[in-house]
Amino acid sequence: MRYKAPMAMLLCSVLGVSLPGSIVSAGQSPEAAQIERDADAALKKLLEDTPEAETFRKEAKGILIFPSIVKGGFIIGAHYGKGALKRGGSTAGYYSTVAASYGLQAGVQSFGYILFFMNDKSLEYLDNSEGWEVGVGPSIVVMDKGAGKSLTTTTGRSDVYAFIFSQEGLMAGLGLQGSKITKINP
Repeated sequence: MRYKAPMAMLLCSVLGVSLPGSIVSAGQSPEAAQIERDADAALKKLLEDTPEAETFRKEAKGILIFPSIVKGGFIIGAHYGKGALKRGGSTAGYYSTVAASYGLQAGVQSFGYILFFMNDKSLEYLDNSEGWEVGVGPSIVVMDKGAGKSLTTTTGRSDVYAFIFSQEGLMAGLGLQGSKITKINP
């Protein structure tokens, strides 16, 4: 089973044929390839919908993209999703985000978020932690469309900027506080 993908890639390269979506990079799992495709599409959509984010993209040392997170709960809630870390336009790793909450809540929703790491120190913290709990460690600012228009990388001094997007569903209250981000190997 392990040799089918490399053999197919070799055959396709010899014949000059490509099979869109079915061939992945050598050593890359289909799940990792899907995370990358979804992350690239999510970043593109954010930049189209929120042009102010382009300034952060240009200056960021790394961009962690969680394209789709599902959150649900009734009194006790949780969210989960997978994403990719981009450095210099290439994928540098894969991560999961998970959080639990309790209180007055009911419903299900999906959303995505992108974290722009503005300095090496914040990226080192992500790399060296056994799981980064958002709200502990590097300072993070959650951006909304109004704040994004007036804030630039010169006026902003935080380590990480977060943009939440594509919110769908019925559930009140959305935040990143308490989310734990952990490196994974899909």
